Amino acid sequence: MDHILSLDLGTTAIKVAVVDAGGRMLAVSTQEYTLITPDALSVELDVETYWSAFKRGIAAVLGKGRVAPASIRALGISAQGETLVPVDREGAPLRRAIVWMDSRAQAEAGEMNARFGPEKIYSVTGQVSMVPTWPAAKLRWLRLHESAVFEKAAKFLLLEDYFIFRLTGRYVSEGSLLCSTTYWDIRAKAWWGDMLSYLGVSADRLPEIKESGEDVGRLLDPVAKELGLSAETRVCTGALDQAAGAIGVGNIAPGVFSENTGAALAICATLKKPFMDPARAMPCHYHALPDTYMAHTFTTGGMVLRWFRDGFCSDERSAAALSGMDAYDLLSREAATVAPGCEGLLMLPHLQGAMAPEANPGAKGVFYGITMAHRKSHFVRAIMEGVGFIVRRNIDALEGMGVRVDEIRCLGGGSRSAVWNQIKADITGRRVVTTGSSEAACLGAAIVAGVGVGMFGSLEEACARMVALKDSYEPEPGARATYDGIYEKYKGLYEALVPMFAR
Repeated sequence: MDHILSLDLGTTAIKVAVVDAGGRMLAVSTQEYTLITPDALSVELDVETYWSAFKRGIAAVLGKGRVAPASIRALGISAQGETLVPVDREGAPLRRAIVWMDSRAQAEAGEMNARFGPEKIYSVTGQVSMVPTWPAAKLRWLRLHESAVFEKAAKFLLLEDYFIFRLTGRYVSEGSLLCSTTYWDIRAKAWWGDMLSYLGVSADRLPEIKESGEDVGRLLDPVAKELGLSAETRVCTGALDQAAGAIGVGNIAPGVFSENTGAALAICATLKKPFMDPARAMPCHYHALPDTYMAHTFTTGGMVLRWFRDGFCSDERSAAALSGMDAYDLLSREAATVAPGCEGLLMLPHLQGAMAPEANPGAKGVFYGITMAHRKSHFVRAIMEGVGFIVRRNIDALEGMGVRVDEIRCLGGGSRSAVWNQIKADITGRRVVTTGSSEAACLGAAIVAGVGVGMFGSLEEACARMVALKDSYEPEPGARATYDGIYEKYKGLYEALVPMFAR
């Protein structure tokens, strides 16, 4: 039987899975790492840390899944966007990867907004304005602050591009990953020449552009040996993790909205053509389906619960270690003991700034309304509700543009919490559905790669065979009425603090 090896290059962990043609995951391995944060704005990681975690993950799944390397027909990739890797002429990294969350290029982003104008940036790239996390701003920062690295770089790669190069020896990228670079034209599907001229980067210092799911080539012989795989395994262009996740839950047609609460909170709605939001609040991305687009945005909101677990929940982590349970399950149980609204406690979960629809990199996380009545369980639920309010904010923005949202498909680590899923259903007034696979991005990457090597005739066929729906959560009318009022307070709190965030 043919199998697919699927790689999800996440923010704080790499996941590797072996998937069969029916969508069954024979084995999954998660290899975590700790980001390097030398200051409040900088987020980096050694590129070799990613590769070492990948190797460990492959060894683990081959052992657990008892899969012969010769049966692995394709390797598919789901990858975080915006993480920049400059490499020399041999393809060796010249510095640590600048992780997508890195926001040190604030001055450069401001200058670029003034130079091009947010309207022009939006019309060409689909991104509502220049922000410091976009690779264009990172490249400008490199040129001004690390000129030796900038000048020596033969190629400027994103993380997926680097892995494809290391696996096949070819410099290749694809549109779902490139659209948030802000130096790629989302309609022409080509480099934005004016931006490249401003950055001082010629097109030959960037990878070749392909569609997602194109067969790039087989594994290099030395790499196949290093990884314990067959050199006949084909490597396909992958997809932005959120596009892969959307495909992994069957979000490939208008009307379905997928929401991923993982390290990042990300939303995706599939569209047949590019759109421009008159309010310039919602970005437009290229999808992993050819000539298809998606309304997609993200924020660090999904990382807030991990931050809270690691910093304030040593008891739960100890209990989980002793019982074999997950600390997040214990936190969900605590949240379930608290009524909607957390007795007046609100949270703005903007620990690394706010993306759409606020688009405010200066926003901060806030707990508001703390009283003597509040306990840890209230704070846990307030985090979950805060993330739910971000989901509703984005649905509101989409509806304002005439985009239909009938159903929410949940994926990511947060989808394992029935409490959190019900909170999102109650806040948004939409049915929330989970799927049989807990690793939607891995599954989506496998689907894309399977189509790329001819295991399926189309993406629709592959999704029909590989995606299975699981649990459904209907909004409770009483809770929705309660949340409507709290939602207005949440929006009011943010607006009231905007002047403070700007100081």
